Amino acid sequence: MEKRKYPLYFSFPALAIFLLFFLTPTLIGFYFSFTDWNINADTIRFTGLDNYRELFREPRLKTALTNTLIFAACVTVLQNVCGLGLALILNEALKLRNLLRMVFFMPYVISPLVIGYIFRAIYHPENGVVNHLLQTFGLGFLAHDWLNDPKIALYSVIGTDVWRVAGFSMVVYLAGLQFIPKDLTESSAIDGAGYWSRFRSIIFPLLAPAFTVNVLLSMIGSMKVFEMVYVLTEGGPGYTTEVFFTYIRSMFSTGQFGYATAVNLMLFVLVTVVGVPVLLAMKKREVEM
Repeated sequence: MEKRKYPLYFSFPALAIFLLFFLTPTLIGFYFSFTDWNINADTIRFTGLDNYRELFREPRLKTALTNTLIFAACVTVLQNVCGLGLALILNEALKLRNLLRMVFFMPYVISPLVIGYIFRAIYHPENGVVNHLLQTFGLGFLAHDWLNDPKIALYSVIGTDVWRVAGFSMVVYLAGLQFIPKDLTESSAIDGAGYWSRFRSIIFPLLAPAFTVNVLLSMIGSMKVFEMVYVLTEGGPGYTTEVFFTYIRSMFSTGQFGYATAVNLMLFVLVTVVGVPVLLAMKKREVEM
């Protein structure tokens, strides 16, 4: 056996798992998205593009699409702003920085379902901590029914998800900060450059790979959100917090398997259409150290 072919042979198990558990189900799902497969049918008929024509006429799916894009945009921006801010602070020589790093990262390792149930109690209109704190500090006029008011329910879910995932972005940015040569920042400080000048000219450009990873992961993850929305609001009130996966779940629960599979493939296309241009644009601004 030739040594130079060793890496190729070692990749075979991973390739087999990928083909068996990802590519094969995807191709099967692609086929069933063109059928009328549902719980009441005795046979499965090929119906061509009927499912896709129907989903483009469905107003509830348009609401889910709009909410998914709002959710993804808000979470991606806020998660990265909060994560970068925490990383810059906790990269300094603070006494409790290791403890604080653990505290801010901890929500990410807790199940979204558990966090969702905790925040349902926190957001409770009568007994929740949020409204009690607002009333304690004389801000009772800001108290709301955070999860049942159609105007703010989606943003309450967004705030909860940002709180959960900001620690993950912090860790990625902290890793990126460790690769920035201290000579560069120290020499610029000696030359009289302030912190903002050092951040803009040195830190920000050299953190580009960390930005690429964080933005892509947060964008793709937030477009696939399900647990947090389902536990906090179940897509309500009405359909004001409906996202793609809560809509897909409701279609599967009513037995419309072929149609639900078509919607799932639409989400795959949407993630690809949004993700690839963002990846190419962000790779262009990366610089070699």
